[in-house]
Amino acid sequence: MTGKDVLQTVDQDARRAAKQFLRTARHGSLATLDPETGTPMASRISVASDATGNPLFLISQLSGHFRALEQDARASILLGEPGKGDPLAHPRITVFGTASKVDPKQRDALRARFLARHPKAELYVDFGDFAFWRLNLDGASFNGGFGKAYAMTRDDLIAPADDALLEMEQGAVEHMNDDHADAVSLYAQVFANRQDGAWKLACIDLEGLDLTLDDDVARVWFDPPLSSAEELRPRLVALAKDARAGTLQ
Repeated sequence: MTGKDVLQTVDQDARRAAKQFLRTARHGSLATLDPETGTPMASRISVASDATGNPLFLISQLSGHFRALEQDARASILLGEPGKGDPLAHPRITVFGTASKVDPKQRDALRARFLARHPKAELYVDFGDFAFWRLNLDGASFNGGFGKAYAMTRDDLIAPADDALLEMEQGAVEHMNDDHADAVSLYAQVFANRQDGAWKLACIDLEGLDLTLDDDVARVWFDPPLSSAEELRPRLVALAKDARAGTLQ
């Protein structure tokens, strides 16, 4: 039996499950290559995602992996919670690609996305020795459980970008959290199967919403995805209507 024999055909369910990891992970293991010896090194990092789904992380230039990425930008990140029992029985994904420092012009928007996931990082996010990096994905090895191994491409993992949505994202997030907190909580309960609570809207992209409550992250998917930023407001209104109807059933 060859390696290809054990791989499953990538379908929409597998893509959705893999993207769920990318959108909801709060931490992962970053693997880089030591610039002096070439030895693989792994380190735990906090992660978020940009609007397309590429992993985003904040690291200090004093760290070994910062220096490693400056010398060789190839890297991978392992995402997934082990849970109870055999840790190998739980789904996980290793994404790989080339890391790059975030363009200063994009920093404010990505800073907001990262802090929505990691609010305590505000204590050090603006320190001079810290910088945001993005892992520009080439593909992934996804293990969705026993007998569910997939080799995925970038196209399987990445959502389209929309500059207009990026420009309005933070305003929409603040508006929903300030004026429609009840709807945000309903999104989490009805569409992400979470308990009632003071959920916050964290991020918006063409494929869905990320919601947070303390250390928990929930994903609400748009079906179908938005085709443009103009569709956001009516889609949020429709989701709220459907969520309220769902609580009455």
